[in-house]
Amino acid sequence: MAKIASVELGTSPIGKLLIKQAVPASIGILVMSLNILVDTIFVGQWIGSTAIAAINVVLPVSFFIAALGMSIGIGGSSIISRALGANNSVKALKVFGNQITLTLLLTIAMVTFGLIYVNDIIPAFGGQGAIFEPAKIYYKIVLYGVPVLALSMMGNTVIRAEGKPKFAMYAMLIPSVGNLILDYVFINLLDYGMAGAAWATTGSYILCLAFIVWFFLSKHSELKLNFSHLGLNKSIVSEISSLGFVTLARQAVVSITYLFMNNILYDLGGETSVTAYAIVGRMLMFALFPVFGVTQGFLPIAGYNYGAEKYDRVKETIYTAIKYAAGLATLVFLLLMIFPEAITRLFTSDTEVIAETPSAMRWVFAATPIIALQLIGAAYFQAVGKAIPALLLTLTRQGFFFIPLILILPHFYGEMGVWMSFPIADVLSTIVTGFFLQKEIKKSLTLPVTENNS
Repeated sequence: MAKIASVELGTSPIGKLLIKQAVPASIGILVMSLNILVDTIFVGQWIGSTAIAAINVVLPVSFFIAALGMSIGIGGSSIISRALGANNSVKALKVFGNQITLTLLLTIAMVTFGLIYVNDIIPAFGGQGAIFEPAKIYYKIVLYGVPVLALSMMGNTVIRAEGKPKFAMYAMLIPSVGNLILDYVFINLLDYGMAGAAWATTGSYILCLAFIVWFFLSKHSELKLNFSHLGLNKSIVSEISSLGFVTLARQAVVSITYLFMNNILYDLGGETSVTAYAIVGRMLMFALFPVFGVTQGFLPIAGYNYGAEKYDRVKETIYTAIKYAAGLATLVFLLLMIFPEAITRLFTSDTEVIAETPSAMRWVFAATPIIALQLIGAAYFQAVGKAIPALLLTLTRQGFFFIPLILILPHFYGEMGVWMSFPIADVLSTIVTGFFLQKEIKKSLTLPVTENNS
């Protein structure tokens, strides 16, 4: 019964299949993003605007460690999708077992390091002045739950690789709803402040992992592990690492970006500018949920059909995903250009933050309609197991363009130079990705039609 779901990735019409994969992914990302958004609103309204900045300081550290799980998940899931497409269930199981072992070993080591050097890490990421103490409280509690989050993120990608997008969606819905309920109890009712916000977040991670463990033990999953699958295999670890490093490198660059942004903005505009960036950052997570959903839905379809050598279906998946994602990105762009001040007022009543954030938001999202090409293009190379181009294209926007821009432009345009860097980086990275994606399609996907790829 479970096997049928993965087989459908190679047989169902692409448009219908992409919607089937992308809608649950989008809903899951939407609810998770709403959770982060509402969590930020609760913290801002019930604790204060400084607390928003404090969480923004902690997020890149905790998300980087959790991204170890996501990177292992996405890297391994690319292999699993292609293995299922090639009817190699033995390899799929061994890869899944290795993902679990790797995630546990690496995240526990990183959390230990993060707790030992807490007093050095927080100031380095912009936790200075009044931001330091609330950031430290939040950081120490949330970090205990990060290995659980990492396992959850890893497991979610594997569920999607099996062709079970609805269960992957449920895995994102449960902790999101749970976190909002726990926020209300710990912050509003019990008045635990920053500690309450942190415990609500950690509790939501535990709820998520509980559901994922249930899924893999249930009849719904075709990946039935035993202890022999957990033993690390050198070739599998190497393959997971080469592909997973793409996601990890992306998150590492995101964390470095937060480090630069928080420090540059603190120097230019103090706590007000850091808080404005925190709000814009939440909107980056939230507003683009349908575009990220299409990207998530695209990955298993492209990987499965590439593994099955159905290259015409891979091309159709690329073009359809770009079309859908671009249309959704344009809608997001229009909403954010029209209502930035109303959105800002949801987070805070601080007049200085309200005065600064709308203009920043418009700059940050100015090139949103074109980002679909960059996201889908980079995702394609990861889906089909081409680690080096996937890595380079993933790093193009933030690593090669954005970080240099935020280091250079503020010298000429002040704080405005920081916000201008976003759309410039988007345009440049999209041009580069489009060039290499078109070259790849002509080289690797334009092959004589055979019985296998028809």
